Amino acid sequence: MSSQTDIHPDALLEALLAKSERSNKRANLAKMHALCRRQHEAGSRDFSLAAIGRLAETEGILKGRALYNAQSADYRALLEAWAAYAGPPAPKPPKTLASHEYLMRIEDPAIRSIMQAIIAERDKLKAQVNVLKANTLVTVDRRPQGVPASTVQGAQPVTVLAPSAQLTPSEREALQQAVSADYLDERGLHEGSHGEIVNERGRTIFEVGFARAIRKLLGD
Repeated sequence: MSSQTDIHPDALLEALLAKSERSNKRANLAKMHALCRRQHEAGSRDFSLAAIGRLAETEGILKGRALYNAQSADYRALLEAWAAYAGPPAPKPPKTLASHEYLMRIEDPAIRSIMQAIIAERDKLKAQVNVLKANTLVTVDRRPQGVPASTVQGAQPVTVLAPSAQLTPSEREALQQAVSADYLDERGLHEGSHGEIVNERGRTIFEVGFARAIRKLLGD
């Protein structure tokens, strides 16, 4: 035997109206049905008690909290039928990280790829720094590999390479180009007084410190 959620909302409404003795309830069922139809036509798949309850209360059909009462079983059955008819709610889009939003503003795919790698490397280095902070006796040797390092007794020397040393020549060239005046000017952009990148309308494309950060990374 089919459940009520397998019945088309229109057919269920007719059955509910036929068994309802009070004219006021029949009128409210019809109004609730019309409300759900408008929601469906608008593309909504949310027929939860909370969502429809708020709309029903706004339109003066009934109090939203009344849908939770035992006497409101027919209203809940109607909402369940509409929910089954509309299908499951659409999945929420994944949350976009702020860094990814900035990346999407970079039109040049090569530079965008390099910046993505830099952000990933930054996150990796931040995690490594947090590990280093957890150790109280750590000697950080910033000299090139092969140079003897004096160590604190009981501590292991750690060699840290500057991020710029990890860039390939083509990556370095691409980053230098990204903040060069000629490159920006060709694209209707310019660097602000605080390292921000601004378009012709004065809108900030990359936030304060962007150009300075790239130059620091390059060691310029």
